[in-house]
Amino acid sequence: MVAVVAALLLLPPAVGAFTGGGDGTQLRGLRMLVPNAPGGGYDVTARSAAKSMEDGGVTGPIEVFNLPGAGGTVGLGRTVNEAGNDKLVMSMGLGVVGSVYSNDSPATLAETTPIARLTEETEIVVVAKDSPYRNLAQLVAAWKADPGGVPVGGGSSPGGPDHLAPMLMAKGVGLDPKTVNYVAYDGGGELLASVLGGKVAFGVSGLGEFADQVESGDLRVLAVTAGERAPGVDAPTLRESGVDLEFANWRGIVAPPGLDEAGKAELVRAFDELRSSPEWAETLKLNGWQDAYLPGDRFGAFLASENDRVAGVLRELGLTS
Repeated sequence: MVAVVAALLLLPPAVGAFTGGGDGTQLRGLRMLVPNAPGGGYDVTARSAAKSMEDGGVTGPIEVFNLPGAGGTVGLGRTVNEAGNDKLVMSMGLGVVGSVYSNDSPATLAETTPIARLTEETEIVVVAKDSPYRNLAQLVAAWKADPGGVPVGGGSSPGGPDHLAPMLMAKGVGLDPKTVNYVAYDGGGELLASVLGGKVAFGVSGLGEFADQVESGDLRVLAVTAGERAPGVDAPTLRESGVDLEFANWRGIVAPPGLDEAGKAELVRAFDELRSSPEWAETLKLNGWQDAYLPGDRFGAFLASENDRVAGVLRELGLTS
């Protein structure tokens, strides 16, 4: 009997014993970089994904850390410089696509390894509870009368979703986007403080970032940018409010360049398992996010098309050459 046990101990582990099975052993030592400040959309997404992966046994413990700066391109540069590291991923989204242009970033998303698009969510137009603007029509009237005197805040740099949405709104109501007084903040946390403190007349950001403040009544939603009303939010769409615009944000995960096929496949599989888990389904529900999953190469093709789309929009708005 002892000889049998000894022989078994000498055998190599079965395929999948350390790399599969969804038992928490398949991916260890993963680190997740957040390229903006705590409280922003990438941060909330990263920490929610990490917790769901840990709780669901998809991975071991995940270290989530913040490296903010230049609209996410500081973190992008770090990710690109970690070539070959299959234990690092970066939480990102539409905002980073635009920031590459607006910050003239030497690092580009084309250099990264696309892992997964995870979510899509509506942007919301919000004011503080004591704001004089009770509906979008009142806000638009004041905005058109004095564009510079009605500053709008967003949690992304020029080219990001919180910037593109109000610029396209301005165009939709007949304002020249160049006259808009847009104040950029590094993530939703900083933006929230400015909206509540009256430093900007209104803010535009993702629903998930401000869900708690909307529910508590500290923020009032004047409109949602998606094509349909958001569940649980008492606010019309832009189109219902007379602005012919539909806009949604998305977020996903990229890894450094130069991964071998096994390392890339392991990361894609981990996020595929996350997407299928009940823990992630509950996270989507709690944050008001829509499942928009695209794995690996399919996400890469989408990312390339988004890069072209954002570049075109920025040129159309006169914000880049």
